[in-house]
Amino acid sequence: MKVLVIGGGAREHALCRSLSLDSDVNALYCAPGNAGISEVAELRPVDALDGEAVARLATELGADLVVIGPEAPLVAGVADAVRAVGIPVFGPSAEAAQLEGSKAFAKDVMAAAGVPTARSYVCTTPEEVDAALDAFGAPYVVKDDGLAAGKGVVVTEDRAAARAHALACDRVVIEEFLDGPEVSLFAITDGVTVLPLQPAQDFKRALDGDEGPNTGGMGAYSPLPWADPKLVDEVMESVLQPTVDELRHRGTPFSGLLYAGLAITSRGVRVIEFNARFGDPETQVVLARLRTPLASVLLNAAQGTLHAEPPLSWREDAAVTVVIASHNYPDTPRTGDPIEGLAEVAAEDAPEAYVLHAGTRREGEAVVSAGGRVLSVTATGSDLAQARERAYKAVARIRLDGSQHRTDIAAKAAEGR
Repeated sequence: MKVLVIGGGAREHALCRSLSLDSDVNALYCAPGNAGISEVAELRPVDALDGEAVARLATELGADLVVIGPEAPLVAGVADAVRAVGIPVFGPSAEAAQLEGSKAFAKDVMAAAGVPTARSYVCTTPEEVDAALDAFGAPYVVKDDGLAAGKGVVVTEDRAAARAHALACDRVVIEEFLDGPEVSLFAITDGVTVLPLQPAQDFKRALDGDEGPNTGGMGAYSPLPWADPKLVDEVMESVLQPTVDELRHRGTPFSGLLYAGLAITSRGVRVIEFNARFGDPETQVVLARLRTPLASVLLNAAQGTLHAEPPLSWREDAAVTVVIASHNYPDTPRTGDPIEGLAEVAAEDAPEAYVLHAGTRREGEAVVSAGGRVLSVTATGSDLAQARERAYKAVARIRLDGSQHRTDIAAKAAEGR
C-alpha cells in the first residue's frame, strides 16, 4: 500500500521507520517531514493544518492510507477533510479530537463514562481561579484548557506562580494533585474495538531528578518492570473501553490513537489527561518493541475492521530514548546549529541504537537544528540497563553546540527501583 504520514517530528520519524520496514508498504511519503525522515520516506511540502491541501496531496499520491501524527492538524479537522475524499485516515475527527483539544471536554467525557480521574474545576475568571486554588491547596496543578504542545501544565508549590499561569490562559482546568508514578498507555481503536499497546514512561521535566520546567518530553522507556502485570487489562476495563464507548454513544466516534496519561496513585489508577495521537517521545520506545507490522493495524483502525486484527506481537527487548534539545529549550530555542556525529551512530551503533530526527533540516550537505527538541536517540537491549547504556553511548557521539539532555532517563527502573 501507499502511505502518507503527516508531520515532521521524531514521532513521525518513528512511524515512518516502522512503516518503511513493513513489507505491505511499497510507497512511503511524509509531509512535510525532516532531514532524518528523508532517508526512509519521500518528502512532500504541505501545510499540515490545511485539510484541503492534505487531502489534495493524498489524492495526487494515490495514498491508500493517511496517518496524521501531530495533535494540531487533528483538532483543526484535517482527518475529516481526508475522509471526505474517500481515503482511509488514521486519526480522529475534529470533534473527537477535542478529547485532547479541550481538557474541560475530556473531563466531561470521563465523568459520563465513569473513568477515574482527578477532581477538578474549570475556571474562566480570577475569582474562580482563586477559589479552585484554595479548594485544592498545594501542590497546585493548573492546565491550559487548549493545546499547548505538552507545555501548558504547571505543577508547583508556589501559589503565585500557579495563579499567574491560570490568568495567562483564557480557560484553565485546576485539579487536585495526583501522587504516584506516571504511565503512558496507547491504544489503537476504530471507535468500537480497542487494541492496547505496551505501556511506557516519559520524563516531562527538563533537568535531571525531575527538576526544571515542563517540556514536551525529554526521554522515555518501555517496558515498565515495576508496574503491575495486570495494569493494561485494568486500564482497558476502567479507562480506554469506557471512553471509546462514551464517545461513540455521543455520536462522535473516536478512530485513531487514544493516549491515556495515567497516575498510579495510592487510591488506584487515575487519568491525568488524554491525547488524541501517538505521544512523543513514548512512540519511539513503543514502536521499537512492536513486532507486528504496523501498516495493516493502522489501516484496519481507519476502515473500522480492527476486530479482524490478531493480538499484537511484542519483542522481549527493552527500549530507551533520550531527547537531545537545543540551547535554551523549552524557552525560545536556538536553531541553525550544525549537528555532527549522526554518521558515527549509524556506523558504530546500529541496529541496536539509532537516531530519530525531531527538529532538523538540511542546509546543503549539513544537517542543522530547527526546533527545541532536535533528536531522539533510541536504543534497544536485553533489559533496560543494556538499552540505556547503548542509548547514552550513542548520545555521546552527537555534537550539537549548546545542546542539552537528561542523564537519568530510565535510571531508577534499570536499577530495579
